[in-house]
Amino acid sequence: MKRLRWPRWMPIDPYILLLLGTVGLAALLPARGTGADVASGASTGAIAFLFFLYGARLSTREAMDGVRHWRLHVTVLACTFVVFPLLGLASRGLVPVFLTDPLYQGLLFLTLVPSTIQSSIAFTSIARGNVPAAICAGSFSSLVGIVVTPLLAAALLGGSGGGFSADSVVEIVLQLLLPFVAGQMLRRWIGGFVARHKKVLGLVDRGSILLVVYTAFSEGMVQGVWHQVSPMRLAGLLALEAVLLAVMLLLTWYGAKGLGFGRADRIAIQFAGSKKSLAAGLPMASVLFGAQASLAVLPLMLFHQMQLMVCAVIAKRRSRDPEALPAEPDATPVRTAVGTGGRSA
Repeated sequence: MKRLRWPRWMPIDPYILLLLGTVGLAALLPARGTGADVASGASTGAIAFLFFLYGARLSTREAMDGVRHWRLHVTVLACTFVVFPLLGLASRGLVPVFLTDPLYQGLLFLTLVPSTIQSSIAFTSIARGNVPAAICAGSFSSLVGIVVTPLLAAALLGGSGGGFSADSVVEIVLQLLLPFVAGQMLRRWIGGFVARHKKVLGLVDRGSILLVVYTAFSEGMVQGVWHQVSPMRLAGLLALEAVLLAVMLLLTWYGAKGLGFGRADRIAIQFAGSKKSLAAGLPMASVLFGAQASLAVLPLMLFHQMQLMVCAVIAKRRSRDPEALPAEPDATPVRTAVGTGGRSA
């Protein structure tokens, strides 16, 4: 196994190569028809299984502590639905130099959608952060976004469509909350097995993200959204989104530190407060933009790929922080003899 380790001199994280390979696979062989349905179903199943495993691994006390952490949840919601939209409105001045009006509408819509759930939790887990808080923060953001995102879009984009529906609530409950509750209920019997096989949980973390990337990129390839923008406009959009992501990553990390949060909470805030959900944004965009939805979600799709790749690197580096690793016991013997001039315990 030591011979198969990734060379330290290699500047690219191996998981980034997997993400790039997944994007390349979707570009060459996008899922179509029945294949798209299978890929979508597999992605949904992987996410549900991920939540089931987290429910089985987390103790009820840890889960309740995550719910009670209201300051963290308010911070994540403020980043998602206040700071992000303000930055989106500020980008209006870049039209038409860097962005066309449709691309700006899509960029502004990107800043209005809720945070991700599965990838935020996965990266928080990899970085050894507060996973229970990340679960609750991502779930709260998705539930709030069902109502807030369409209202903000109607106010800021001038649309009159709405994205709230009972089906959206049922989907969140069935796909996310119900598997987590089931895991909690069965933890008494399977919790020990899950704890002893942490590598399985890590594979599900990374595998679920790869499935989401492949499914989303395939849909974009099938719809042909990548051919509706000139290369120069696309480069300008990518540069602007890179700046947007960098600002939010720095703001969530150092802003959380200024608010007095500990390292584990800051990790959860950074990954939940700086990311946007493609899974939640796509169906909302289809309602709000109608026939223009394919171009309107292009900024969101690009940002989604970018945030996954950047956050994968950050999560791996956070996992190697000295304060994240368990402290090694001090092997230095302590002399306890009386009258010898040594230290006494």
